[in-house]
Amino acid sequence: MQQTSGRTVSVHLTHGGEYFGLLGPYEVDEGWWSSTAPVVERVSGELGVPVLVLRLAYALKDGSSGHGGHVVYHVEALERPARAVPRQVAPDVAALLGPAERRAGWATAVGLREALDWAEDALAGAGRPAVGRPEQVRTWNLSGLFRFRTSDGGEAWLKVINPAFNAREGQVIELLGSVDPTLVPTVLDSEPAYGRLLLDHVAGEDLWCPSADDVLAVVPRLVAAQAALAADGRAAAAGLRDRTLPALVARVHALLDRLVAERAIPPGTGADGPGERPDAQPHARLTAAELVAARTLTARLPVLVRELTDCGLPDTLVHGDFHPGNWRSDGTRAVIVDYADSAFGHPALDGLRPRQFVDEERWAQVSEVWVRAWRESVPGSAPERALTLVEPLFHLAHAVRYQEFLDHIETSERPYHEGDPVTEIRKALACVSRERVG
Repeated sequence: MQQTSGRTVSVHLTHGGEYFGLLGPYEVDEGWWSSTAPVVERVSGELGVPVLVLRLAYALKDGSSGHGGHVVYHVEALERPARAVPRQVAPDVAALLGPAERRAGWATAVGLREALDWAEDALAGAGRPAVGRPEQVRTWNLSGLFRFRTSDGGEAWLKVINPAFNAREGQVIELLGSVDPTLVPTVLDSEPAYGRLLLDHVAGEDLWCPSADDVLAVVPRLVAAQAALAADGRAAAAGLRDRTLPALVARVHALLDRLVAERAIPPGTGADGPGERPDAQPHARLTAAELVAARTLTARLPVLVRELTDCGLPDTLVHGDFHPGNWRSDGTRAVIVDYADSAFGHPALDGLRPRQFVDEERWAQVSEVWVRAWRESVPGSAPERALTLVEPLFHLAHAVRYQEFLDHIETSERPYHEGDPVTEIRKALACVSRERVG
């Protein structure tokens, strides 16, 4: 599942108010653009000073979405680099590195320093002060992830997200943990208004290729917790974002209205709004025929919602991105991580998510375990039918979510998700086509 090939990178280097030019290109391991650890290691080694990646400046076309090719970052040196010479900033570079609408707080030198200082203060207050500098592991348009070594020999993790379009992860973890505290990571501190979360280390590794035992260790426990939170009403009362099926249908209609309007704007005129780059990806727009098909599908959604409701599964806390890469285990304890997409909605949206990440044999087991768990939790329900019915809505839900990403990230970060809403709508249309053929 995980690609391992590398990428080449160049960096615009700054320190404070000084600019030190475009450095590189360098070859680095790990091809994912968001994987910043090898970039930090390579650039700091070249300069002899610690650095942090602030953001992706742009990616050249020879890379796939989010992976490989050649990418350019804005990197901030934490100390003035003696091996680099400050220079004049050209107007185009000044525009590239200057302030931008919708820039994430952790993508600026000031905002990143504030987040790291907050985490260090929180660790000190917990009696586990940080030792050495934090390790930047991941930075991209949706989040930043940093590892701290602590004085007790342990580790802690700072995660930063945009609170404007993400769940309050600390709240979600507390809610789920109230039912099964062993299913969630330990929250050391959180600052929801700024999208900051400090977590204790979870031993083990991410289960990108889960075994049969891993599935049994994760899936039934999530179902049991979701069923309990639905039964006692706490999920409904928790103030989670509304992603129930009727609310989702309304958002799908709004997205299609928007795509129709954008299609009417001539390519190259900045259809995505002021300051956006021209329409460089024609595949990111639905054809006229696809829009007609999508409208036909959305007209059927109220019937589909009634059929799903008749399956008897309750609305509850949904993880939102329940794939095996967000399951973590050391062989004795399995934990679910990454709750930024969590909401109040239909659990089949979680149930179908692993299918995109496992082979057919493992998916057969995951689906069987998920179905059995819901039958036991809600006698008389029809989870197997819900898992089949939900597929078009599953893809439409992801289209809506990806559009949320695009609406809240700055222009330079759009290549991560530029074509994803349309891709997911096409997958939903493909589901309908398979049903007709079948």
